[in-house]
Amino acid sequence: MVIDLHNHSYYSDGVLSPTEVVRLAKKQKCDVFALTDHDTIDGLAEASLEANKLNLQFVFGTEISAIWNNMTIHVLGLKINPNNKILQVGLKKHQQLREIRSEKIACSLGGAGIIGAMEKTKALAKTNMITCTHFAQMLIQEGICKDMKSVFRRFLVGKKPGGVGVKWAQFDEVIGWIRGAGGVAVLAHPFRYRMTHTKIKRMMNDLAINGCDGIEVVTATSSADEIILASQWANELGLLASTGSDYHGWLNQRVRMGCLQDLPNFEQAVWRNWTWQNY
Repeated sequence: MVIDLHNHSYYSDGVLSPTEVVRLAKKQKCDVFALTDHDTIDGLAEASLEANKLNLQFVFGTEISAIWNNMTIHVLGLKINPNNKILQVGLKKHQQLREIRSEKIACSLGGAGIIGAMEKTKALAKTNMITCTHFAQMLIQEGICKDMKSVFRRFLVGKKPGGVGVKWAQFDEVIGWIRGAGGVAVLAHPFRYRMTHTKIKRMMNDLAINGCDGIEVVTATSSADEIILASQWANELGLLASTGSDYHGWLNQRVRMGCLQDLPNFEQAVWRNWTWQNY
């Protein structure tokens, strides 16, 4: 089976509509697909409707920002109930934090001589959700940076122009939102954070102690060594393993939906006991 449990639409920082993302999942021969937009569940109803039309197993999801050890991490909520009030309230708070952050980023970039940053960035977004990815793509389209790597070397991080910290909810609270909504909490892309391997494993251990169900062992950009190591750590910590491309759809991002390496150990699979029906 082709299973991709990490994808984005234009309700956060993706390019395609939920309907278009689901159609692409079908075209890419996905058997099971999750939409996991950042800090929102707004696209799930539309995506679920299209998935039912195409007979595609659809998993309701979201990707929630969280704080661990004063650092931002991302926790996927899979198989969630989008009608859960606690989850809805938590996501609403994060959306408000995102609005404040976007204004601060635009102001900071303006101070660095980038005029009209907010207006130019909003032109790239199809909803009210303005993310760091939108600002990054704006900097590329304006010719200020040549690629995403260049953007995050010069802007949007730390004390560089556009670098704005956010006090997201603590990781244990976010896990609580997900579990309270009947969902499965999964640490997203563990090797993408700027941490040593020792610190990554300590983070995984802290999440496991506080109710996290699994980690994303396979992503579209995972190396063979990362997959083996993540699978090993998951086994040691009693965590399940997930797989997701983290597809967004920007032309300068080479991620392809559904094109993922196999899990080293299927017995770890987060979906191993799931019933195959639309959630």
